[in-house]
Amino acid sequence: MDLASLAVFRAVAREQSVTRAAELLGRVPSNVTTRIQQLEAEIGVPLFQRDKKRMDLTTEGATYLDYAERLLNLADEAQQTVNPLAPLGVLRLGSMESTAATRLPMPLAAFNMRWPQVTIDLSTAPTRQLIDALLAHQIDCALIAVPEGEWWLAPNVLDKVPVFREELVLLLPPGHPEIQHSQEIKPRALAAFAPGCTYRMLAEEWAMDFGSKRTALRIQEVGSYHAMVACTAAGSCFSILPRSVLDLVPDAARFTIKPLMRVDTWVASRPGFGTPAFKEFRELLLECSNLEGTNDAVRVT
Repeated sequence: MDLASLAVFRAVAREQSVTRAAELLGRVPSNVTTRIQQLEAEIGVPLFQRDKKRMDLTTEGATYLDYAERLLNLADEAQQTVNPLAPLGVLRLGSMESTAATRLPMPLAAFNMRWPQVTIDLSTAPTRQLIDALLAHQIDCALIAVPEGEWWLAPNVLDKVPVFREELVLLLPPGHPEIQHSQEIKPRALAAFAPGCTYRMLAEEWAMDFGSKRTALRIQEVGSYHAMVACTAAGSCFSILPRSVLDLVPDAARFTIKPLMRVDTWVASRPGFGTPAFKEFRELLLECSNLEGTNDAVRVT
């Protein structure tokens, strides 16, 4: 087993095709096939289920891919760390979806202008999943929201620097009366992302006295903020989301909106992680930060 073979294996797993992986890697398909066969022979188990159209990972192959990703990422991190003259290689960035949509486009464009030789590999997920990916060396850094006192994140597990502050607002269907307390909300469901989303957790805590045994809070899980807004517009749900996301919604003023709280977004990394690419990206985020002059804001850290 060598890193080149692991890179070939990863490419085939991602593309689910020897031909597409070969094109991506600049190799001939026969070479890719041979590499996979040699790797399977060395390990002693099949890594793929083969048919005429696609290559699907076996259970063992999926497990092996997780380790291959970590090894390849560690090798890239090591190469960047020992040669710190300039940012190079790949920066694997994880982000909450709201941050990717509203805060990252300009910093990413500026970073690409300054350091075009660095490839940004961006993925989105809720905070809990991003932290898991960080600790598993699947990504290098992440933009997350971590409320104070969360039991699932032990102290000093991550290095964190606050870079943005978001105002979470309650979104009610158009025409809904203004409210003072959560019990006054008419829809019986909260539209939210899957468990692991910090904003969902904060929304549930805020609305925990929303109903009684007769009218309990129900969660309508959705996959995007567009779906969250649509469910609210239909009158079947209410939502709690960043105002910066709502600012991207046409006719948002037609909804009933109530400010709730402010939450910090942090750029997080593993302790000691400090490739040149990451350091430059973190500095650029701090340049774009909206935290200056907001010391009076409520911070959820």
